[in-house]
Amino acid sequence: MASYSSIAVRELPLFPLPEVVLFPGRPLPLHIFEFRYRIMMNTILNTDRRFGVLMFDPNQGQVASVGCCAEIVQYQRLPDDRIKMLTLGQQRFRVLEAVREKPYLVGLVEWIEDEPPQQDLRPLATEVERLLRDVVHLSGKLMEQNIELPDDIPDLPTELSYWVASNLYGVATEQQTLLEMQNTVARLEREVEILTSTRNHLAARTALKDALD
Repeated sequence: MASYSSIAVRELPLFPLPEVVLFPGRPLPLHIFEFRYRIMMNTILNTDRRFGVLMFDPNQGQVASVGCCAEIVQYQRLPDDRIKMLTLGQQRFRVLEAVREKPYLVGLVEWIEDEPPQQDLRPLATEVERLLRDVVHLSGKLMEQNIELPDDIPDLPTELSYWVASNLYGVATEQQTLLEMQNTVARLEREVEILTSTRNHLAARTALKDALD
């Protein structure tokens, strides 16, 4: 076994989920029914209620090496030993090595954080929020209904970058890339690109719809 510094390294039960990427501060509801994960959750509920969520890519048949720690904040036991739970994303981690695989996966992990920013992040965060509002407005126009952004969008740039990443649907590999970034500027800049592309696509569809109406 390799030798690791004990600083910020610990063993963590790991839960690979197909095309699910959890981000810090974001909720993840789960329904636990598979036997090995029922064992895992019952063990966790007797300790610190924390486990790691890793994205499993079914197309590649691979489990990501960077994930996010989840903390169980509510749970309900159902018949047949099933458990419904609400978890909340905590800090991110990188898997250093698998400690054991039976009855469930446990890994040795190190915590990771974003590098301290070298510039004021607020202008980028403001741009991301502006693009978000454009996308929501255009989506509402296309669907002919009033859609509004939720009130709980984070003000702080790093938390905002996680919030936006967690709300990108159907693009788990892109979300995984954003999760692995350790630079808030780079994450926000990539989100500006994604949102700009989405806005332009929606604007073109809206213009076409208006022309045909």
